[in-house]
Amino acid sequence: MAERNVRWGILATGGIAAAFAADLVDLPDAEIVAVASRRREPAEAFAERFGVARAYGDWESLAADPEVDVVYVATPHSAHRAAAGLCLEAGRNVLCEKPFTLNLREAEDLVALAREHDRFLMEAMWMYCNPLIRRLKALVEDGAIGEVRTVQADFGLAGPFPSGHRLRDPALGGGALLDLGVYPVSFAQLLLGEPDGITASAVLSEEGVDLQTGALLSWESGALAALHCSIAGGTAVTASVTGTRGRIDVPSGFFHPDRFVLHRDGRDPEEFAADPADGPRTSLRHEAKEVMRALRAGEKESPLVPLEGTLAVMRTLDAVRERIGVRYPGDAATATARAAA
Repeated sequence: MAERNVRWGILATGGIAAAFAADLVDLPDAEIVAVASRRREPAEAFAERFGVARAYGDWESLAADPEVDVVYVATPHSAHRAAAGLCLEAGRNVLCEKPFTLNLREAEDLVALAREHDRFLMEAMWMYCNPLIRRLKALVEDGAIGEVRTVQADFGLAGPFPSGHRLRDPALGGGALLDLGVYPVSFAQLLLGEPDGITASAVLSEEGVDLQTGALLSWESGALAALHCSIAGGTAVTASVTGTRGRIDVPSGFFHPDRFVLHRDGRDPEEFAADPADGPRTSLRHEAKEVMRALRAGEKESPLVPLEGTLAVMRTLDAVRERIGVRYPGDAATATARAAA
């Protein structure tokens, strides 16, 4: 693989799939060779748009395509377990959109399948691959602000989203937490690891999904994270990390920043800006490049987005849902399948 392009398959044809494909087209060592949807028409339209050779009207054909090195799963997260599992069982490597799955049990199933079939698997948590976020993490780890004491992060969309929207549909894993809250939670755990304590409160819709959720995570070190997500009001979408000797502020769009400001006690603020060569802040190229680097190195998971970290985030999301009383039909289906196995 080191001597040729990495050949991608795209599973699903929605907006995030199109955004990812557009960035792949710009990478000289990547090639999209196949796309699949549940229906042939959208797959063919996608293939024509991006110059893809093969369009499939079912997932199975893509999973079985021997010329696909890695599949990017871009379905709604309620289908991640089925789609990614199908590809792993067929011997394909997988990059699966976030949130990784509907719940922890499904995430554990996918990790087990990847290890059973000796395949590469990674959550598409593009924030972790962002060069500026990696720089922020390195500064924190190097003690630039001392010991971390608090993390604050929010992600809210103004809406309003009608009752028929996927974000209001329990069958599709709707609500603010999984779609948006995964970013604040992942940001906090990138810096502090899995929390030791979790409290949460939410406002639920008539369908039973969370319109907005606030969570307080705590660690035995004494650190706290105050996190908020919403589909009932647009928030600043900012983050801040405070330590014993300073603070880092990340402005709007914290999960794909174009800059952040480091405040160190006794020093002038320092601004760290994104390198223009890294492309637009919305680019998904960094996660794609990390997948291709790992595949060429023969790695089965990425050190930037390790599977144990993904499982830890899913544990937190499950715990928050338990505390706010959000249940999905897929939760029961997963439990039933596990019991029958």
